[in-house]
Amino acid sequence: MESHVVPAAEGRAFHVGEGGRIRIVTPKGRQAADFFAFCAGDVGEWLSPMHTWAWSLSVKPRPGDTLLSRFRQPMLDFVEDGAGGMHDMMLAACDQARYAQFGFDGYHRSCSENLKIAMRGLNHELPVIPQPINFFTNTHIDEEGRLTSPPNQVPAGGYVDLKARADLICVVSSCPFDLEREGWSINDPGGPTELIVELR
Repeated sequence: MESHVVPAAEGRAFHVGEGGRIRIVTPKGRQAADFFAFCAGDVGEWLSPMHTWAWSLSVKPRPGDTLLSRFRQPMLDFVEDGAGGMHDMMLAACDQARYAQFGFDGYHRSCSENLKIAMRGLNHELPVIPQPINFFTNTHIDEEGRLTSPPNQVPAGGYVDLKARADLICVVSSCPFDLEREGWSINDPGGPTELIVELR
């Protein structure tokens, strides 16, 4: 097993071969992990939450679900959930424009930038930012369709375990979101923390 640290508010890319396992852990808890995956042979095929939920009939990923690409091909199996089902497939990756919309003045790290940097390190320039699966993210949709993110309750040591169905490049971003917004508590109020990625 290989164990890697994704530093707080940063992102890292990992090669995961077909049949390989990737476990993502929030050691301190309450830290959102934006997760992206690309076919290693063609990064134009990427993990798509929208295509996945049309197949799984759930806007939250669950153990037993197969996560699909934008071409509706199997990319990963969700094997085990050690975070109580607290995951999201609705929220786009944060970016500089998002922080500006929230009134933040100046540069702020983001999951979109983390993804670009991680993929650039493997000599891939991305023309678009795919929708991530946001593990360890507590979002709710009420009966009127309103989306909120109550305080994140994922415990320390919470994890997800995935199995690759193809040769993949997986990117994990420790979400840098740290703004105080009512009804929008993505991470712990103390700020972003590191994630652990285990490869088997």
